[in-house]
Amino acid sequence: MIFKMKKIVYILLLAVLGSSCGLIDSEVAPDPGFEDVIKQTAYDYILENEDQYEYTSFLKILEKGQIDKTLSAYNPDGNGYTLFLPTNEAVNEFINGSPLFSSLEDLINNTEYARAFCRYHVLKGEVHTNDFPFGTFSESTLSEDFLTVGFVIETDTSYYSINNQAPIILPNIEVSNGFVHVIKSALNPVTFTTYGWLEQNPQYSIFKSAVDLTGRKDIIDINTIGEENYTQPVTLLVEPDSVYNKHGIYSLQDLINAVSPTKDNYTEPTNPLNNFVGYHVLTGGRFLNDFVDVTTNYTTYSEIPLNINGSGLDILINKGKEVFDTLVSQGDTTVVDYIEFMYDKSNIITQSGAIHFINRVLKQQRPSRSAQNFGFRWQEPYLAGLSNEFGNYLIEDHDLLSRIQWNEGVDLTWVQMGDESNAWDNNYLSIDGDFTISFQTDPMVQGKYTVGLRAEAFNSQNAVVEVFVDGKKVGGIIDLTTGGNSANPFATFELGTIDFNQYTSHLVEVKPLIPGRFLWDLIQFEPF
Repeated sequence: MIFKMKKIVYILLLAVLGSSCGLIDSEVAPDPGFEDVIKQTAYDYILENEDQYEYTSFLKILEKGQIDKTLSAYNPDGNGYTLFLPTNEAVNEFINGSPLFSSLEDLINNTEYARAFCRYHVLKGEVHTNDFPFGTFSESTLSEDFLTVGFVIETDTSYYSINNQAPIILPNIEVSNGFVHVIKSALNPVTFTTYGWLEQNPQYSIFKSAVDLTGRKDIIDINTIGEENYTQPVTLLVEPDSVYNKHGIYSLQDLINAVSPTKDNYTEPTNPLNNFVGYHVLTGGRFLNDFVDVTTNYTTYSEIPLNINGSGLDILINKGKEVFDTLVSQGDTTVVDYIEFMYDKSNIITQSGAIHFINRVLKQQRPSRSAQNFGFRWQEPYLAGLSNEFGNYLIEDHDLLSRIQWNEGVDLTWVQMGDESNAWDNNYLSIDGDFTISFQTDPMVQGKYTVGLRAEAFNSQNAVVEVFVDGKKVGGIIDLTTGGNSANPFATFELGTIDFNQYTSHLVEVKPLIPGRFLWDLIQFEPF
């Protein structure tokens, strides 16, 4: 079944509602077993139903982990909570599969683990299934981790799955301090890197063997989780062995014969197999929802970028670059010239970032120019870490940012806004005074581009600026005191065209002719 991305939630809800024998019988919140649910907290719900639905195991764990009082109260931030509640069977299954514990008592006696385990099951915000993302939840858990959600459609059932581990079997139980979703499997806190995940899943052995041979383990065996950890996450696109088999590749040697038959310097960056592995890894941790409505080239760990087209009903990789199949049905011919995501299996979260699965062998393709929108978050791991919580963040240490530089004596602030903002990606950089600020872009395919600057332009205190790319002025004087309006204070100023003659990154500098405020939302390059 082909997922239609812009309609996916609607389609899945219909499928869930219409299923007669699926895991979820209805999107309507079930009767929780007491009369006045709105006066009952999440903790009260567990107590009221511990025997009926067998929640006694998790109840003991959360009491040992000391979040019983948390789930008995309102979220001090005013956003409620979301509890993913495992049944006794789910907890027992988790313990039976764990090398650490042989019984529930073992887990409970490990106070530190019990504390982390129960907190991992609670989001710091209330989320109904109607508002589930197609990727990571914007709210973190009480353990400061992030969970993902996937949509699974099978022959006779449709359901949501948390972290690709835990199907929701009883959704949207509304309580006074949020929502409870009962899950069939307990959530296993993420303790593995992307490379570690490959080690645990032998059905991806061909690609893992290529990673080992080329020495590229270092790019996917990283831990980006934890406070003051500014390591940039990565996104792995990987084919299972079954996909390689369909292309006549049954072993690492078969892959070598197909990709790098004459060169055995596999650890060299210029080697074709080395580039093949690097081409599967994108910079930045991106989940499926991050690709929707965006068509652009993504920087990889190979010599060239990879194109992902998310502007249509499906997310397509390298569309138009290679013909994989020609389908004829009732006189209509369809050319399959793209690679697809395996949606129901993707969105695996690891300490290194994200893993997605693809349905055809991903080979390097000659890149074409595409629109490039740089909003800074994806290029700066430190800013990505700040984007999880709303607020204004003063950046006092210049060394925290690697691509953005600014002069001494002025303050730079990162502003993270809510979904209702008019800022692109809901965030922007703010600097004030007699500033000079620069940004180093990702590498871009050579050719002509139209350059656009997006910034707040509805305040008399704003600066009048000029923009330079690689030291050359682009466009004229930009008066940021006007251009926006009260409904949308941000405006895009078209600066003119520029011609890049090689595949490389570029330096964008903004300098004021008249000092003042500069709220920088975006620098964009459109193929001309």
